[in-house]
Amino acid sequence: MTTVAPASTLPLWQQRFHAVRYALPSWARHAPHRTAYTTNASGVRQLWSWDLRTGRHTQLTNEPTGVSWGTPTPDGAGVVWFDDDDGNEVGRFVVTPFDGGDATPLASELAPGWAAGISLRAGTAAIGRADDEGFAIAIVDDRGTRTIVERERPVSVGGLHTDATLLALSHTEHGDVLHPTVEVVDLEGTLVGAVNDGLGNTVDPAGWSPVAGDTRFALVVDRSGRRQAEVWDVATNERTACTTRLPGEVEVEDWWPDGSALLLAHEHQGRRSLLRYELVGGTVTPIDVGTGTVGGARVRPDGGLWYVFESSADAPTVRTRTSDRDDVLLSSAARAPGGTAATAIRYNNGDGSAVHAFVTVPDGDPPHPLVVDIHGGPHAQVGDEFDPFVQAWVDHGFAVLSPNYRGSTGYGKQWQDALEGDPGRPELVDVLAGRDHLVATGVADPDRIVLVGVSWGGYLVLQGIGTQPAAWSAAVATVPVADYLAAYEDESPSLRQFDRGLFGCTPDECPDLYRERSPITYVAQVRAPVLIITGANDTRCPRRQIDNYVAALRAHGVAHHYDVFEAGHGSMAIAENIRQQALSLDFVAEHLGTPPARR
Repeated sequence: MTTVAPASTLPLWQQRFHAVRYALPSWARHAPHRTAYTTNASGVRQLWSWDLRTGRHTQLTNEPTGVSWGTPTPDGAGVVWFDDDDGNEVGRFVVTPFDGGDATPLASELAPGWAAGISLRAGTAAIGRADDEGFAIAIVDDRGTRTIVERERPVSVGGLHTDATLLALSHTEHGDVLHPTVEVVDLEGTLVGAVNDGLGNTVDPAGWSPVAGDTRFALVVDRSGRRQAEVWDVATNERTACTTRLPGEVEVEDWWPDGSALLLAHEHQGRRSLLRYELVGGTVTPIDVGTGTVGGARVRPDGGLWYVFESSADAPTVRTRTSDRDDVLLSSAARAPGGTAATAIRYNNGDGSAVHAFVTVPDGDPPHPLVVDIHGGPHAQVGDEFDPFVQAWVDHGFAVLSPNYRGSTGYGKQWQDALEGDPGRPELVDVLAGRDHLVATGVADPDRIVLVGVSWGGYLVLQGIGTQPAAWSAAVATVPVADYLAAYEDESPSLRQFDRGLFGCTPDECPDLYRERSPITYVAQVRAPVLIITGANDTRCPRRQIDNYVAALRAHGVAHHYDVFEAGHGSMAIAENIRQQALSLDFVAEHLGTPPARR
């Protein structure tokens, strides 16, 4: 297996970017020794196959902008992945032979579109796709390719039954785009069963029992106020709660092969751990994986556990557990230098709540220049994870605050839903409160505070420097929303639907709210120099609306730098990520006198 190993002559911050990262492998249902995974080992994240019997690793793709996902066909003959156009996320599912070769479309009859899920069983595939006309689900089997579901609102594949007789769908036809629910149809699209906990409550699909003939389906629901696991028997319509009595929230990772238990992920205070939940008796058994967080986990057909594990100080590894012993399956050939561990804190947001966050502090005496790093999503969270971008700032003398603002997942339904009808305000209240807390406690230098973020985080950066101009000394916004009205016109269909749900209306129905929550409205108030980085082919946060914002900065004489890279919504190339971080460090150094990027 060829890898690009960290060069010992590079600065430590660059070596961490070079750490070889592996996604959790998936395996062929009927040939589990044939697995597939993605890795940045070649310098750009690509798809590889791995034959466990021979030990052979084969690079299957060489896409300039990378490949983020792939899974073997049920018989192990090939590996399915999504082939888009230079990172724009518009394309087709294709199949590459397991041992390498040319990719062919899985369903050439389907026009290119945005992916809306896929599920594979022997001889059958369910494919979800979206285009400007709407959302559709197609079945590919020995009868050819046929569309069985067409909807105006988002619908996606939730999983084919083990026997390939039923298909679970995640859908929003009930009118609540932010809180999808589940239905099951046969392979002609006829409704067989449905679960709906009412408007404002989410029901997410989490997988069929692996046992042939078993009609149990795992769900994750939030009607109690936090996400919890359930099992729904589609044949009897009986739902059984999987009660853990633990703080935080629970996700379903997998079933045990005999259908006797679920593998659950317990999310609490920015860390994910694992549990085995017995479906008869409800016994909960914690699986001790150490201090850090689990990035994903699956149960092998022989009952062995595979999972990804990392912490803020240590790069991720893929591990396997048999009995109570762990072995490392995949890790960097030359381990990345360890990072500085983050510390969890809570602070009052002045709005009646406490915000959970991670703080990473450099060596030396405070006060330090501070980076406030806003995560994307918004429905995501910062965990105890290895982040080379954060470590690069710390290596250059910055403290880094990473807050789980209102809208973040993992802190209950009320916290996550706080943005509905009010996007762009609660997040910035929470972010500013974190900044002020670190200034008040002497950690941060109030004259050297940098606001940074990617995607929704990039949007909040631009909204923050416009609506809170006195708080920020400099800013870096990557692939942001900058002009909301123009972004809505150009973004993908799923994102338009998401915005309708978040705002509670379309721009035509409430143009004033979209303008009020749009960074371009506040350009004249911006005082902080701002670096904007975006992808030329991004369909989530398209370039035209960022061009509009940059033109407005120029017209108002605001110090800025605009950088466009050749990819979509982010880069999967090590060299490009290093280039962007060096650009950020140098831009901030130019304006604040902090250390430039070490080379």
